Amino acid sequence: MAVKVRERPTGSGVWWVFIDHNGRRKAKKVGRDKKLALDAARKIAAKLTLGEFGLDRAEAKSVPTFGAYAETWIKTTIPATCKLSTLIDYRIILRRHVLPVFGKKPVTEINRLAVKKFLMDKSNSGFAPSTVTHMKNCLTGVFNLAVDDETIPANPAHKLGRVIRDKGLRLEIDPLNREELGLLLSTVQSHFPRYYPLFLTLARTGMRVGEALALQWGDIDFHGRFIMIRRGFSRGKIETPKNGKTRRVDMSRQLAQTLRELKHNMKVEAVRNGWGQIPEWVFVTEAGRCLHDTHFRSKVFNRALDKAGLRHIRIHDLRHSYASQLIQAGESLAYIRDQLGHHSIKVTVDIYGHLAPEGNKEAVDRLDDPAPAGKPVSDATIRNLSATGQKERAGYAG
Repeated sequence: MAVKVRERPTGSGVWWVFIDHNGRRKAKKVGRDKKLALDAARKIAAKLTLGEFGLDRAEAKSVPTFGAYAETWIKTTIPATCKLSTLIDYRIILRRHVLPVFGKKPVTEINRLAVKKFLMDKSNSGFAPSTVTHMKNCLTGVFNLAVDDETIPANPAHKLGRVIRDKGLRLEIDPLNREELGLLLSTVQSHFPRYYPLFLTLARTGMRVGEALALQWGDIDFHGRFIMIRRGFSRGKIETPKNGKTRRVDMSRQLAQTLRELKHNMKVEAVRNGWGQIPEWVFVTEAGRCLHDTHFRSKVFNRALDKAGLRHIRIHDLRHSYASQLIQAGESLAYIRDQLGHHSIKVTVDIYGHLAPEGNKEAVDRLDDPAPAGKPVSDATIRNLSATGQKERAGYAG
């Protein structure tokens, strides 16, 4: 039996009584009077000793379950704060992983050890660190509701320490090299000409396919040769770009010319089809409607790979092809981060760092002292000019 008084959260001035008796746990909020909390704890301890204070099943059932709070969280909090795609992901994670373990348990009976064990088991079972992190986010969000409701004093999913194992696995990417990409583009230009501008946009900007399909003509600045990424298609819905930030992507001369020609051709098509004006979307169907990525993947992209005799890659690997070719051209990872819209340089380094050159010897050579007039600079002299000079003055003949 244990009855303890604790401040939760620490430094808040709010005092709780924690009861642990015969394997049952309960927390009662007292308020900001510590003395009152200590008095209540003593009385509860005395009643437990006399068998006059019960933690029976009926009382436990009056506490909301984790599942009840999860339902409120997914219906109210997430739609107000997250994208639709995030909402769908959290629903799947709750249904498949979290609710089968915690759904029917009263929130007062779920402690930090149970949460930590759940996450570690998932991590050790082979789930990706990002997936386990999403599971933790679900737990944290649901428990925050219970804290706000004053059902529990603290969030048992907070400050768990290291529970998600970093497997040290590099993201699997399969970029096309310059020759392969050229073959794909020429194949599309010959056999799928309507889609050539879209393929070239993906290949020359590194956009996500949803971002490219959501492009509007007002996003393109032909004079400055750049494109503003303001939105993206995700699961058939328009959303803000990933990470919630707009970004500016540089446009090559070849791409700018191709998109100018596309806009001109669309004006001709609009007159021929009686559209009145060209569609606001850059990439459209023959009927002038938005392209859908599912149709593009199955009916165009995969067929183009087959026609070119190339292995099947993902559309997203065109983004990796763009990044890898920029690296080979000597561009910095910081520039690539900005072009791709990564939220931090760490993401860029984690994905593409192994492709970056190991170093630039010409750059560090420029840090050396200038060579003495009329004397060639040997490797040994480059390493330590001052020491070499001292040896020569001392009579050493190298």
